Amino acid sequence: MSHDRARVRSVVFLATGVLALPALAGCSSNDEAGRPAAGQDVAPAARDLVADGGTLNWAVDELPETFNSFQSDADEGTARVAGAVLPSLFRLDAQGRAQRNADFLESAEVVEREPQQVVLYKLNQQAVWSDGREIGADDFAAQWRALSGKDTAYWTARNAGYDRIAKIERGANNLEVRVTFAKPYADWRSLFSPLYPKQVMGTPDSFNDGARRKLKVTAGPFALAGADRKAGDVTLERNARWWGSPAKLNKIVLREVGRAERAEALAKGRVDLAAIDSAEAGRISLAARDKGAQGPPAHGPGAGLTPAGALRSWAIAHGSDEEAADTETEARAKSRKAVKKYATEQEGLRGYTVRKSLEPAYTQLALNGSEGPLADDRVRRAVARALNREELARTVLKPLGLPAEPVGSHLALAGQQAYADNSGALGEQDTAEARALLADAGWTPGALLNEKKEDGEKKTEKEKGEEDTAGGESDAKDAKDAKDAKDKKDAKKAKESGEDSGGDGEDDGTYIVGEDDGKPGDNGTTVLAPAPAAAYQRAVLNRQADALGLPREADKEKKKEPGDHARHSRDQAKGGAPGAYAPKGTAAPKADAEGAAVRKDGAAAAKAKAAAGPLAKDGKPLTLRFVLPSGDGSESLRAVADRISRMLQKIGIRTETAKVADESYFKDHIASGQYDLALYSWPASAFPATDARPIFAKPVPAADGSLNVEQNYTRVGTDHIDQLFDQAVGELDEDASRSLVRKADARIWAEAGSIPLYQRPQLMAARPNLANAGAFGFQAPHYEDIGFLKPGAKPSGEPSAK
Repeated sequence: MSHDRARVRSVVFLATGVLALPALAGCSSNDEAGRPAAGQDVAPAARDLVADGGTLNWAVDELPETFNSFQSDADEGTARVAGAVLPSLFRLDAQGRAQRNADFLESAEVVEREPQQVVLYKLNQQAVWSDGREIGADDFAAQWRALSGKDTAYWTARNAGYDRIAKIERGANNLEVRVTFAKPYADWRSLFSPLYPKQVMGTPDSFNDGARRKLKVTAGPFALAGADRKAGDVTLERNARWWGSPAKLNKIVLREVGRAERAEALAKGRVDLAAIDSAEAGRISLAARDKGAQGPPAHGPGAGLTPAGALRSWAIAHGSDEEAADTETEARAKSRKAVKKYATEQEGLRGYTVRKSLEPAYTQLALNGSEGPLADDRVRRAVARALNREELARTVLKPLGLPAEPVGSHLALAGQQAYADNSGALGEQDTAEARALLADAGWTPGALLNEKKEDGEKKTEKEKGEEDTAGGESDAKDAKDAKDAKDKKDAKKAKESGEDSGGDGEDDGTYIVGEDDGKPGDNGTTVLAPAPAAAYQRAVLNRQADALGLPREADKEKKKEPGDHARHSRDQAKGGAPGAYAPKGTAAPKADAEGAAVRKDGAAAAKAKAAAGPLAKDGKPLTLRFVLPSGDGSESLRAVADRISRMLQKIGIRTETAKVADESYFKDHIASGQYDLALYSWPASAFPATDARPIFAKPVPAADGSLNVEQNYTRVGTDHIDQLFDQAVGELDEDASRSLVRKADARIWAEAGSIPLYQRPQLMAARPNLANAGAFGFQAPHYEDIGFLKPGAKPSGEPSAK
């Protein structure tokens, strides 16, 4: 929705030529948009099946810093409050399309196109603010003046669309609003959602500070009752002046629960609805499966303890070696504590169900085209052609039982009207073609290998003799290393069997695909523990996690002086994209005839690989810096990055994965261009001509001599792409505007600065009797319909209890 957008600007420049494309996808019919890749999962129920009353405790990562959606530090919590207490003239449906909100609008349409575009809004006659005043033209005019960008005293995050308005007038009465545009604006439906009262928008002071901590005047099914920041709660109460269908719930409490504490909060019943990651979803599923089972869970801490391991642990704890006995006794106590805590939490998690869909956002591989090898579009296209996007989507989504289809557009998602799969403008995965592109760019194999060979031939007989001697010493060292490795293996086995649980840590009997403890793997890549996928840029950035979904900046807790709020924006948000798991104990190839054949084939492949060697140019190897955040919360990012690195290795590109702090990941690396490859996410929009333009705009020189990239952190853009966006946003024929958006998308694919991979999973833990809430997908929540089912009632599609 429009209040989820922000305009964040930074500086860097890239001059890029236009790639000639004889035929581009982009003239697709509306039918190609199809249905969303996954439907919403909200336990739908008719209102007469939902009980009146009750309180919904809804987990948020942290309380919103502001209740003003148009400020730079607005976030998901801000949007959630605004959606429940303020007018939205249009809101998204289940297909991500903007629909008129009949509670506020009787109609809204373009009534004139020449000489200027005029939109006439006819408001619902019952629509009033909580102070009894009619919602009318004065409120529209105040919001336009605040967001037009003409008065710099307003600390606004954006003015897109509002800057095209020439004037706002009252129509036949105060319920009719005529908005005249100076320039045609195709995305006019994005405006005035949310709509704030003139008491908020009327002056810079009320805009900048007055709406940060309270909203005295509202108009929605709920009203803002207050925020207790010490307790970490924001309370919304049923609005007595609401003219629409009355809210079923008495209260909605937005409760601050960090991601690390979410499983515990669920187990203790502190929340009724919460976004979760794949690990927590797995625990809830296991809890449901184990219902009625006797004894401790057959998973979690201590689950791998065998009778032999238990006996060995007991023997050590009661042995004559006092130091070893003390250590083992302490480890056993920690293990018992962890097992008990896990079992107690599993009992609490039985009170929830997992609702899942796909989030209206996609994860992409970003290629920084500002410098280095990726400044050459042939190298970028080679990287893109090396990727098996279907495999990457399966890595994340298949284990969750979600559709594993790669995303085919940068500007829309399946189900939205602007969607069309334009990836054909770049081409399908083709290793041979990727190698050819690299060769055309001057990157050739074997150069570094030949240099090493020449160095080896220059060695003297004395040096060779020293190497032989060293080889004899190495044999003795190898024997010692083998013993050390056996000791470490035994210790690891003891730890896995429950003899050393590591305190409160949890082990669910699985390993994470791609995890190698941060050590270089066979692919010459260091795989790091990634954080969630990438922070959604300020309102958008602030949602990026989910991302990246990163934690807030380190200075978020610093005390702010009055009036400074809008100047202190956070660049990251928490959140996680669930990952892919494989059972622990997966068998390795056996040492038999078949295994010998496998080894033979592997040796042949290794020989071929050695013959080719890494690619190099002018004596420098083709190595790309893959930057990932280092925090916990998104195992899938690790798996995806690892697979991408392996795919690139097949065409001679090596990657060096750099571990950076969560709080600096986006601000200090992505936004500033300090990376070659990175993974982060963008949210979908019903208005891509407006919202996506700054993401893909060609960087341009600023007045001060610096360079402005807006939100185009790949630094890849062209004049032609900008022209297509400009044409689309000014085209009032909706079909023609969507066609221009699709053409722009095809050009973006061809430039290969951003490669969409997969739509992000959306997992929610919910009470089984909670109706009309859960994994919403595209659709904006209908807050008045959310509530708890009456006894015996079932959501739609399920039989009612007799």
